[in-house]
Amino acid sequence: MSNSSTSVEPLKIGLLGAGNVGAQVARTLVEERELISSRVGAPIKLIGVAVRDVQAPRDWKIPGELLTTDAEALVDEADMIIELMGGLEPAGALVERALRAGTAVVTGNKALLAVRGGELSQFAAESGALLRFEASVGGAIPILRPIQESLSGDRITKVMGIVNGTTNYILDQMDSTGAAFDDALAEAQRLGYAESDPTADVEGHDAAAKAAILGALAFHAPFSIDDVYCEGITAVSAADIEAAAASGYVIKLLAIVEKNDDGAILRVHPTLLPRTHPLSSVRGAFNAVFVVAENAGELMFYGQGAGGLPTSSAIMGDVVSVARRLHSGSEHPASTDSNGDWQSVRALPVDDARTQYYIDMEVADREGVIAEVARVLADHHVSIESMRQHGSVSIDGEVTADTARVRGAVVQIVTHLAREKDLHDTVVTLKELDVVRAVNSVLRVEVEQ
Repeated sequence: MSNSSTSVEPLKIGLLGAGNVGAQVARTLVEERELISSRVGAPIKLIGVAVRDVQAPRDWKIPGELLTTDAEALVDEADMIIELMGGLEPAGALVERALRAGTAVVTGNKALLAVRGGELSQFAAESGALLRFEASVGGAIPILRPIQESLSGDRITKVMGIVNGTTNYILDQMDSTGAAFDDALAEAQRLGYAESDPTADVEGHDAAAKAAILGALAFHAPFSIDDVYCEGITAVSAADIEAAAASGYVIKLLAIVEKNDDGAILRVHPTLLPRTHPLSSVRGAFNAVFVVAENAGELMFYGQGAGGLPTSSAIMGDVVSVARRLHSGSEHPASTDSNGDWQSVRALPVDDARTQYYIDMEVADREGVIAEVARVLADHHVSIESMRQHGSVSIDGEVTADTARVRGAVVQIVTHLAREKDLHDTVVTLKELDVVRAVNSVLRVEVEQ
């Protein structure tokens, strides 16, 4: 390390939380202190790690003298706080305490940012504190900083991503092996990709939190998770996967944020993607984010989306970046880092989205049925892009030569682009038709730009 980096007081860093990611960050700050200091250009020092239980076992044995249960005192003493506690409280109160005091904060807490991101950014802007949160979306993938900095001179129109590794693993297993949802979930849990309670993942809540963060940064507006329409993957069946594959699609849980002249629409739901789309090839528990900007065009960021080591990499990237700024003392508007320059972009309801639908339904196998279905779509200003009809099936599950039995056929329709509300109303009307025995599934479709 150069003499210039040893001639100044060390930058004091406090760590809140020592779970899977926190323990890895603590290890890096202790074992790689010289390396990190050389990259910052000034000495850094981990002064404490706030935990609930100092005796709890951890992935890396943190020196006992660093452990403390007094998180507030640690916040007050530090020049930079790394918040890895997770959840809304006490993490929210501690981050607010730091920002109001002008202390820099690095966090990976997507739940907190999705609920209070706009408010915390305002605290940072008012005090001049730096707030960074690269690790909150996409694990090790550098996606937030490119949106904030590399694309700051461009207009982003759409961000679409696979931002939850658990659901991507499950859907990939269903697609590649034919596994049922429950079996794929059980395998994800066995491998450690899914929690024992996978609700936040499979119901889409985790992805929705990340969609709120992506939307806020892409469109410079204080969106929260309440602005995100959310559907999970629990209703996706093996039959849906098989039908999608037969038509050249793969099903992914996508977080989509897009802007139009009236505002922005943020949504998370299972989506049919053409197998030629770059996101369709993202396998296993990996993540990828696809960005569309007016001048840069289409960009994709891909990599490990979760886990202690990948996430700690993103945390440390923010730590070094913030530490350099604190050391240099360069004058730079806090809003560049904390988004204090929020704009008035309305969050629009999902009804205003323009998308396509895939509709799988059982209909009576008789003359005029297709014409009647087509009429319903036309009445709702929806046109058909493609349609497949399978051979007759027995509605009651038994096929015989008995002509008295009511028989039907399976029809699968992909619509052209239309307003979400019109598509929804179309499905409601189809379910009311006498000739429609059942609507088995309805999924949205994303086509290549």
